[in-house]
Amino acid sequence: MGQKMINVKPIKDKELLNQFGKELKKGKHGKRDYLVMAIGIKTGLRISDILNLKVSDVKNKIQTEIVEIKTGKKRTLHLKSLTSNIIDYLNTEHSAESEWLFPSPTDSSRQLASHQYYKILQKVADNLGLDYIGTHTLRKTFSYFFLKQNKGDIVTLMKILNHSSQAVTLRYAGIEEEDIKAKLEDFDPFK
Repeated sequence: MGQKMINVKPIKDKELLNQFGKELKKGKHGKRDYLVMAIGIKTGLRISDILNLKVSDVKNKIQTEIVEIKTGKKRTLHLKSLTSNIIDYLNTEHSAESEWLFPSPTDSSRQLASHQYYKILQKVADNLGLDYIGTHTLRKTFSYFFLKQNKGDIVTLMKILNHSSQAVTLRYAGIEEEDIKAKLEDFDPFK
């Protein structure tokens, strides 16, 4: 039996996002699982790019350059806000013999697979009663909060995500009819 089809969405509630992170930390590889999430939510990288990171990409660095797998484009990652999590993970949980930042638990010469991380996310999502979580939730959550914190700067977000359409980026970030309705209900240019 295959994976169930879900409509993957961002986590829009900060409290729920923090709760999700705390639940990830409780697992057998909690620091690893949380760091994968943190990188996704703080950089907007696709899961394939996160799991393709090597220790040399991030160790002792506050920024690094990667080439995105899907687009083939260079991307600079700003790691300053992740530094303490990276150091803690590398010093306590990472398998020192692996070049991969997130090695497979069964073969340290290979990286953790996206389907393995999907299962980890699904376990937490099930525990929290969430039916819209997938690996792309990380990138979509980044997009949602980026727009909120940067006053709707869709042009910059489009560049970060390598999207060619504002409509795609808005949909991607989970800016839906409910958000539009909420903004229009209180909208009055005469106030």
